[in-house]
Amino acid sequence: MRIVLVGPPGAGKGTQAAFVAKSLSIQHISTGDLFRSNISQRTELGKLAKSYMDAGNLVPNEVTIAMAKERMEQPDAENGFLLDGFPRNVSQAEAFDELLENESMQLDVVLALEVPEDEVVKRIAGRRVCRNESAHVFHATYEPLAQDGVCGVCGGELYQRDDDSEETVRKRLEVYHTQTEPIIDYYKVQGLVVTISAVGKVEDITTCVMEALKCEDDK
Repeated sequence: MRIVLVGPPGAGKGTQAAFVAKSLSIQHISTGDLFRSNISQRTELGKLAKSYMDAGNLVPNEVTIAMAKERMEQPDAENGFLLDGFPRNVSQAEAFDELLENESMQLDVVLALEVPEDEVVKRIAGRRVCRNESAHVFHATYEPLAQDGVCGVCGGELYQRDDDSEETVRKRLEVYHTQTEPIIDYYKVQGLVVTISAVGKVEDITTCVMEALKCEDDK
């Protein structure tokens, strides 16, 4: 099965992707992992991507697509894959469609996780991380601490990362709405989108995701 997973930051994409990939025995292909792997292994694509990143520029679509193509062609992806973080915009989605056609592949479903904006802000802005090496993560609302500002595991100081501030989260959401969200409408035209509410218990959301995938597989 070949799946694209899309949703705003804080929607729990990584959690759901890992479970779905394991349950279906397919590969979880994350854009972040692709970049890290290529850069750490100093591949030609990794060197090219790093040159753009070091200059403070966005990595061009063709570089990201080339990385995804190489990963999808590896033997462990023959049974299928779940793409997390790619495609990131409509131009990437169009290029991805062309790639699939050239490789005689077909996308089976696009899972769209939906979370209200205020809930996203609440989830991310509430994160607190331990400064000690353990870097335990807590949540000020969903996981109340025994003592504010102190790690409940090792007693280290808790802090909020810059990326988790409300202002930064809302900027990330703005980017998502303008760049990534339009691919949902793009894939709706192809009849590939299944929308899942990502609000509630993780296990309940996972159940909904797996039921939706079973229905798609039975078609």
